[in-house]
Amino acid sequence: MKPTLGVCYYPEHWSPELWPEDARRMREAGLSVVRIGEFAWSRIEPSPGQLDWQWLDQAVNVLGEAGLQVVLGTPTATPPRWMLNKHPNMLAVDVEGKPRKFGSRRHYCFSYLPYYEESKRIVSLMAERYASSTYVMAWQTDNEYGCHDTVVSYSAAALEEFQLWLEKKYASVDRLNEAWGNVFWSMEYGAFAEVDLPNLAVTEVNPAHQLDFRRFSSDQVVAYNRMQVDAIREHSEAPIAHNYMGRIVEFDHYAVGQDLEIASWDSYPLGFLEDRSDTTEEWRQRFYRQGDPDFQAFHHDLYRTVGHGRWWVMEQQPGPVNWAPFNPAPLPGMVRLWTWEAIAHQAETVCYFRWRQAPFAQEQMHAGLLRPDSADAPAIGEAKQVHTEIEELGEIEHGQAQVALIFDYESCWAWQTQPQGQSFDGFALALSMYRGLRRLGLSIDILPPSTRSLSDYKLVLIPGLLSWPASLLAQLEEHQGAVLVGPRSGSKTEHFAIPAAMPPNLPMLDCKVAYVESLRDGATRLVEQGGEVFRWLEHLESNAPSLETMADGSPLLVGNERIQYLGGWPNEEALHRILLRITEHLSVDTIAMPEGVRQRQTASHKFTFNYNAEAVEFKGDVLPPTAVTIEPI
Repeated sequence: MKPTLGVCYYPEHWSPELWPEDARRMREAGLSVVRIGEFAWSRIEPSPGQLDWQWLDQAVNVLGEAGLQVVLGTPTATPPRWMLNKHPNMLAVDVEGKPRKFGSRRHYCFSYLPYYEESKRIVSLMAERYASSTYVMAWQTDNEYGCHDTVVSYSAAALEEFQLWLEKKYASVDRLNEAWGNVFWSMEYGAFAEVDLPNLAVTEVNPAHQLDFRRFSSDQVVAYNRMQVDAIREHSEAPIAHNYMGRIVEFDHYAVGQDLEIASWDSYPLGFLEDRSDTTEEWRQRFYRQGDPDFQAFHHDLYRTVGHGRWWVMEQQPGPVNWAPFNPAPLPGMVRLWTWEAIAHQAETVCYFRWRQAPFAQEQMHAGLLRPDSADAPAIGEAKQVHTEIEELGEIEHGQAQVALIFDYESCWAWQTQPQGQSFDGFALALSMYRGLRRLGLSIDILPPSTRSLSDYKLVLIPGLLSWPASLLAQLEEHQGAVLVGPRSGSKTEHFAIPAAMPPNLPMLDCKVAYVESLRDGATRLVEQGGEVFRWLEHLESNAPSLETMADGSPLLVGNERIQYLGGWPNEEALHRILLRITEHLSVDTIAMPEGVRQRQTASHKFTFNYNAEAVEFKGDVLPPTAVTIEPI
């Protein structure tokens, strides 16, 4: 595979006289892909039924004739103001019952059927018009589903659709009452029409009710995206992508990805470190101009699976952003590092956001490859450097990792619904396990619980999985490598009840969780072999060998060479020892990585990345700050 570079461009923001020069400079910078159109509905359709394609036709042709391939985004994330006049009930409603008003973007409810039809109409018209264009090489549906907390809506439309969803799932209200345990607090319903949305109750709502509402809300996103895909495919055979975001777990990305050829995501390492990181202040201070050394890689590996092996970075941060609590500039070399790290994780294309910094509106403080006056911004030089290096490197051959980690969106919803401790977070647990593997220099594949085969992996990690699909249990029974499970895995049934067999409910391991404790921030419990447990601790009853124990002698890690259960959230020291012991037994090659240095290995190359702001000694060499090294294998 030979990767390509691209950029996000907004021709509607600039005079058409600028477009040819912009296109020429894009090609000069080594860019070959341009995404356009995803926010342009008001210019495509200034008023209901009045369509103006001329400017978009011209933009596509100018870019295409310059040798650039166009990714055309559907404009449904930004319905124009006239749409709200026409459909005043289209707005999503937040958990407090307040409408998400017009004035920015993503102000629609996935359950509102008239807007669903309006979206289908504009997508169909766009697909019909540009399907025959030789310059349009791919499509993007909408933009960043879930961004700004816009998946879950408590609107009247959502209530009506949710009741229908429940009736389809349970068939009879008696089955729903039994599944949810509605005998508790006299919550039993006599009809599906009596079921309300799980908000504004006096105290906490039944967690089974909440979980089903989260499943429903995710299904609405899947259906809305599928509608767009179907509308495009009626006219076009070009591949279709969606651009997901970082640490957005409100809908099932695997399910959306089933209808797409390409997964992409929008990578903003510095913004995410400030806005979506639960690491220590010391950690954020150390990497505040570089980004978290594992956050981007986690999403690269996740979206590679969501895209069935095909994935892009649709938006790569090129400089300071505008939306985080603090917005520093990347250290020199970091844009190059981020780009190469995505390529090392098998990205086909990395597109920078955006071409020219806008001098107006909400994102005017968001840097681009050009300044608002069209002078080069610092990142464009690094993009040019990566393009030259890609040409010199040649083909990169990718292969499967030896280690897999199971990540599940439904489990994230469950632990948001009933965290039991305010610091417990399903995404953070998975990322901490992933980080532990990366600190051993390992490459990882991230898989859904529905994965078809684990047979080629030497080690499988399963942290925090709500319940056990029968297919996954069967694979674990047959798996010849090692499996590390926990904590909190198998602790509920699919209807959010404690299983009769008790957690972790693993037939192949003699272990029961007698009770759990959530630990307040700053509180820890010592592990006998070294290190600590924080946030979460389970008290285990087991006749299996204890491989790790708490300081009081109680078991923390139990099991055998094939399957082990971890009953707590270990800190870095304890997790490192646990993972190192397993990998050594499996003869998986590891290496103690210096803090902030990470590796990714493909079938043809080994990539090393120094996220540090200072030089680091590694394997007898000195890695300069923000260095990328590439070694043929």
